[in-house]
Amino acid sequence: MKKLKNEKELVKKAISEGMKYGEGRGVVEFEPTDSATEKIEYIYRLLVHDKIIQPIPPNQISQLTMRHRLAIWASKLK
Repeated sequence: MKKLKNEKELVKKAISEGMKYGEGRGVVEFEPTDSATEKIEYIYRLLVHDKIIQPIPPNQISQLTMRHRLAIWASKLK
């Protein structure tokens, strides 16, 4: 897994866009007390469920790989 140049900013963008996507679909309402870890995991699972991103193999799932996959997704958004 090659680290992206501006991965930290892309993860922030992915969380923001993922929250808008989930709330827009009406499937989730994020609370201010939700941690970034919880948001990342929920957004990742939602995007995989909706077939927007490819799932990570079950034996490779970790917080780091979910962050990376979401950063890649955010880099492709306009």
